[in-house]
Amino acid sequence: MQSSGYAKGLHELGDQCFAYLQPDGSWGWSNAGLIVGDGASLLVDTLFDLHLTREMLDTMATATTTAPISTLVNTHANGDHCYGNQLVQHADIIASAATAHEMTEVPAAMLLALNNADGEVGELFRHFFGAFDFSGIDTTLPTRTFEVHLDIEVGGRAVELIEVGPAHTRGDTLVYVPDARTVYTGDILFIGGTPIVWAGPLSNWVAACDRMLAMDIDVVVPGHGPVTDRAGVVAVRDYLEFVDREATDRHAAGVDAFDAAREIARLVGARDDFRTWSEFGRIAVNVDTAYRSLDPHHTSANVVEQFRRMAEIEGFTGTARG
Repeated sequence: MQSSGYAKGLHELGDQCFAYLQPDGSWGWSNAGLIVGDGASLLVDTLFDLHLTREMLDTMATATTTAPISTLVNTHANGDHCYGNQLVQHADIIASAATAHEMTEVPAAMLLALNNADGEVGELFRHFFGAFDFSGIDTTLPTRTFEVHLDIEVGGRAVELIEVGPAHTRGDTLVYVPDARTVYTGDILFIGGTPIVWAGPLSNWVAACDRMLAMDIDVVVPGHGPVTDRAGVVAVRDYLEFVDREATDRHAAGVDAFDAAREIARLVGARDDFRTWSEFGRIAVNVDTAYRSLDPHHTSANVVEQFRRMAEIEGFTGTARG
């Protein structure tokens, strides 16, 4: 068990709270959390495939032998936070109602087929997700759902589930442990990587950051990247506000969404506070979501085209094109 630094494995945060980290935090390399109580534990999220989730659960055994996992909370519906649920199906699985609905929309079989596809589509998705094995995964849905807020108790410890979506996805949830002054954010925070706003509006995500900053917290466990503190929340909020402002200006000027994304990508790359963040091509999705929020008639590209645009901005063109 590790105690500091950004390395793969289980990290003790203090007060019987743990973070399971997976560098480098890029596509699919997500974090999870463990909150240990008296005789029972709560797991925050599973991982992208069964092998990774088994490895994580085996590593956590040092903490869960006397406090088995009785509750699993899925912070949102992306597969890198829920595809391993079947390995914890003995637990009470909790998620927001919006997350439970969204979990049915992108089954692992879909990503398996895309990774195995011929030609440009297969090459594109293997570029993003080729490191993961999506075989054998059964969609395992929550056994309990909630809306807005849910107070639960695990092994005598109070834990608050706070719905802040739609933002990254339609049903994002924060997991707050008041006695440890710790919050697990799911993908409401990417640290060292660029946030991606699938659902939006961006203003909801900014509000989620403001809500965290109003909490009594010292430790912040993001969905991707190293453990952080309030400064990490501020950085993500600043990025989202910047993108929202720049996208709004270009929408008002009649600039095409993808052209606007290219322009804003250049501005992001010129800023000291954002230019080192990985996955900067996500600006294509973020601007498109901003446009959709500004204009209900705006039509977003399909998901394959969205990934193609992100790859293009980052300079990946593949060998199967042309």
